[in-house]
Amino acid sequence: MRQIILDTETTGLEPSQGHRIIEFAGLEMVDRKLTGRHLHLYMHPEREIDPDAERVHGISLDFLADKPKFHAVADELVEFISGAELIIHNAPFDVGFLNAEFSRLGIAPVDKLCALVTDTLRMARDTFPGKRNSLDALCDRFEIDRSNRTLHGALIDCELLAEVYLWMTRGQESLMMDAGPGEGESGTGLNLAFERKPLMVLAPTAEELAAHQEYLDLLDKTVKGSCLWRSIESPAPAQS
Repeated sequence: MRQIILDTETTGLEPSQGHRIIEFAGLEMVDRKLTGRHLHLYMHPEREIDPDAERVHGISLDFLADKPKFHAVADELVEFISGAELIIHNAPFDVGFLNAEFSRLGIAPVDKLCALVTDTLRMARDTFPGKRNSLDALCDRFEIDRSNRTLHGALIDCELLAEVYLWMTRGQESLMMDAGPGEGESGTGLNLAFERKPLMVLAPTAEELAAHQEYLDLLDKTVKGSCLWRSIESPAPAQS
């Protein structure tokens, strides 16, 4: 499926308060590979930019003075995202702004234009519950270089999000789904085949084994006897 990694920057937080999109960026991905096709647009919002928002993205109204208004680039944007799956971090935010802009022009909402919207923030919260799941935090977790990211720019964020998404879904390329009948049919009309790579088993070092024994000794003192782990490591012989 054709996928679009998408991000926007805005004048503020609430489209219901008249805030507008001022930057749009999208990267095209097909078969889990970036194609090189992208769309990057700046738009004049026809209103002021909240100071807090400007501190985040660094885009000023002066910079946007000669940029087109949203209605002038809407057709190009709609053509770029139509039919694709959108990959967005905190999707309700960006989709809410896009839908507000489309509504002003009588354009169908995102869910009518696109095949699917995938929210990587929701994916991250499901995978790493209770942890920080901002784009910066995920880049750190997956050791993705973000040294070029000094401001919260939409195009830079798309490039980072593409890498984050591939990390979070890196097992999917092992899942093959065919619609035709055949062996292994599960009754759903799909044939599922899983390719598992051998697991690497690392033997503990002498230092690690010594540290493990010291910890077990501490547990023995705490329970004033033999801790449960001792019985697991050295099970009692079976009775004849």
